[in-house]
Amino acid sequence: MDLYVYYRVDCAHAELLCQRVMGLQAELSRRCGVSAALKRRPEAKDGRHTWMETYLNIPDGFDAILTQTVSQSRVAELIDGERHTEYFMDITTCA
Repeated sequence: MDLYVYYRVDCAHAELLCQRVMGLQAELSRRCGVSAALKRRPEAKDGRHTWMETYLNIPDGFDAILTQTVSQSRVAELIDGERHTEYFMDITTCA
């Protein structure tokens, strides 16, 4: 199962957000062995960018670890609104 997390951030906070999320993802990769990436939409809307964190092949219990690590990273204080999460699973065959 893969996890995608997206949110909006004021363009003025882009560099600080990037630093904090990279640290957060390094910690999650170390602790859980997940492959993580950070992406951003190229265009800004109303002075904000949409950012996305991706986590591939998440283990059981990852949500709790993610919540704790996000809190410690202080990423949430830079986000305008909520962190939205979506889960996707691989499909190996189609009927």
